[in-house]
Amino acid sequence: NPLREEESLAISKTMATGFVAAVLASDATAVATGAVLGALSRYEIGKKATQTIAADPKRWGHLTGWHTAGINVVGSFFLGGIMSASSASASNPINDRRKLLWGVGFCGSFTTFSTFSVDVMTMLGKGQATRAFSYVLANNVGGICAAFAGHMMARRIIKGLATK
Repeated sequence: NPLREEESLAISKTMATGFVAAVLASDATAVATGAVLGALSRYEIGKKATQTIAADPKRWGHLTGWHTAGINVVGSFFLGGIMSASSASASNPINDRRKLLWGVGFCGSFTTFSTFSVDVMTMLGKGQATRAFSYVLANNVGGICAAFAGHMMARRIIKGLATK
């Protein structure tokens, strides 16, 4: 019956569209949730760093702006671990949705290239070329080393879990 086949095809298309929409909504929710958590974490760390420096500028003033480098390095470590764990094996604890939540959402909003760029520009504008160069090195070399360390740590943890 051709009418029956058309109805069946229409129902199948509707169900597939609904399934795809539900998956996309779940993915978007994971990214958004992670992004909120990452942005709030970065904000709170920045606020605490600013308060600490303001409370004792003689002692901590030289660290102004460096909390961004610390955040970027920590975020690189975390993301290196997430990416390693998500691709390690079938028994990994990081599925695609968790990778979206923690990798894309949290790490994406926790780390910040734009603030890093403005910090470098500000240092150069103040004639602090050596400080700017050190800052670039800390962010880039530190971030790459941290990502590698996170990757290696995750591999070791997963290998340990697999042998149990």
